[in-house]
This record gives sequence, structure tokens and C-alpha cells, in this order.
Amino acid sequence: MTKKKFRIFRFDPNKDKEPYFKEYEVDVKEGMVVLDAVIYISQMIDTTLAVRWNCKAARCGSCSAEINGKPRLMCKTRVSDLGDTITIEPMKAFKIVKDLVTDVSINFEYAKKIPKFNPKPGLPQIWQMQQISVERAQEFKRCIECFLCQDSCHVFRNHKDNYYIGPRNVIKTAIYDFHPLDSEDRTEFLDRSGLNFCNVTKCCQEVCPEHIRITDNAIIPEKERLLNRKDPLYKLVSKLKGRDR
Repeated sequence: MTKKKFRIFRFDPNKDKEPYFKEYEVDVKEGMVVLDAVIYISQMIDTTLAVRWNCKAARCGSCSAEINGKPRLMCKTRVSDLGDTITIEPMKAFKIVKDLVTDVSINFEYAKKIPKFNPKPGLPQIWQMQQISVERAQEFKRCIECFLCQDSCHVFRNHKDNYYIGPRNVIKTAIYDFHPLDSEDRTEFLDRSGLNFCNVTKCCQEVCPEHIRITDNAIIPEKERLLNRKDPLYKLVSKLKGRDR
């Protein structure tokens, strides 16, 4: 059993004037993840430490943080893969509630604005589609809403208050857009929601714990669709072919 130092970000907006880091020393056991250490600290060493977690199995997305400067899930990050001193900070894209807990409600507010699924008129009672269409949507539905993609997106950090909905809500929109039986046109919504702010650096894709190809399979196709809708020639050809959506 070895000891490791954990430098943990501390800040209570109701009490503290400035954020600070506090160091804790923990006996590290084989197989321990960062969340194990943080829970131990909050329960056995410093009960004032605030941390959000739920399932401890990388399914709920609650324990998102920045570990040694990288957005990660604490429950999926093994202590043995890190150095002797481990720095843990809250996600910087969101307002701090206390210590490692952040207010991620802006993501849900943006999600409410996404135009919902609107099936094409006259569909039969039993809907049929190709398997490839099912798999395309299922990839996006693997999202556990950890919001690490939002945190890693420098555009979202700078423009979230200027209506950029961020990569999480782009893939939520894509779930509907790429459904072959949907009839809603969401390009105007994405245009208003700052999709063109994205400069396709793939930061969001790199930190996704579910390995969703956010940029390749959602953001880029949605950006292409948005550009096509603004192209007069594309509009004319689509109308003549009866594919105006």
C-alpha cells in the first residue's frame, strides 16, 4: 500500500472570497479509482468536501471533473495511471456550486429548446427502417450526460451564454435529424444556436467516455446540412427532386 497526495479544489461561494487547493494524503489500494479516494476523503478526513456522484460505474455521468487538467470521469480514472500528486478540479465550463460540484442546468435548458421528433404524415402503424439508421441513432443515445464534451469545448466555454448549445445538444438534435421517419427541419434552430461557432477541433470527441464520434458523426454532418440549406442551388435541386427537407 502506498500513499499519494490529492490536491483538491475548494471553494464555497457563500463563504470563501477566493478558490484554493487543499492537500490530502490517502493510502492507495490496488485498483482504486480517483472517485474512491475522493469519497474516502469526504467521509473519513474532511466531511466539508462537496462532491457529486451516484452509480460509481460510469453510467450516470455525475462524477465529472478535471483530473490533472483533463476532463474525465473520476470513477473511470485509475489512481495507478496518474502521478504521485493528483490534482482534482471541477469542470471549468460551469458555475461552481461548491468545491467539485458544478451547476450543469444550462445543458437541460438548451435541450428543452430542441424541436422534438415529428413523424412524417401517413406512416403505417408499424414503422420500418434500415438497420444502419437504427445504429446511427443508437451511437448518440449512448450519451450518459457527463457533459465532459461541453467542458472540453473552448467554444462552449466562451459562448454558452451567447446561445451555443455545445456538442452534447448537437448530438441530441442529430438523434432526431438522422431519423429516416422524421419530418422536422432543425437547421434554423442549429443556426440560431451557434453551430457555426464550432471549429471542429474534436476536443469533445476525445474526452467522451462512451467513445461517441461526436464531431465526425454528428457535428460535421449537421454543419454540412446547415450549409446546404443556405445554398440556393441545393434548395432548387432538392425541391425538384422532392427532397426539400
